[in-house]
Amino acid sequence: MALDARNMQISLDSHVRYVDTGTLGQVIDEKITDGVEWVKLDKTGLWYQSNRVELLGEKDIKKGSWADGKKVDVEDLKDKALNFEELELSSDACNGGG
Repeated sequence: MALDARNMQISLDSHVRYVDTGTLGQVIDEKITDGVEWVKLDKTGLWYQSNRVELLGEKDIKKGSWADGKKVDVEDLKDKALNFEELELSSDACNGGG
């Protein structure tokens, strides 16, 4: 079993957060390559060094939902926020009439 940034054991189906970006996901696979432990997250499909993720407890796992019961994809919201931050506004973007 892989160890996280706090030396806690990570098992398959564990929920973790990548410490560098805050990416959340569930561990779907693990491997050791050249002595380095890796875990693969479901949200991104990418491999992360296990010592760069931290195991989340039940209280840390946010399962948000709207009033109508639809699930909120936190990663999707983060991506939208990043796109909004990259939006460039110029002073001539809007000219009033008159």
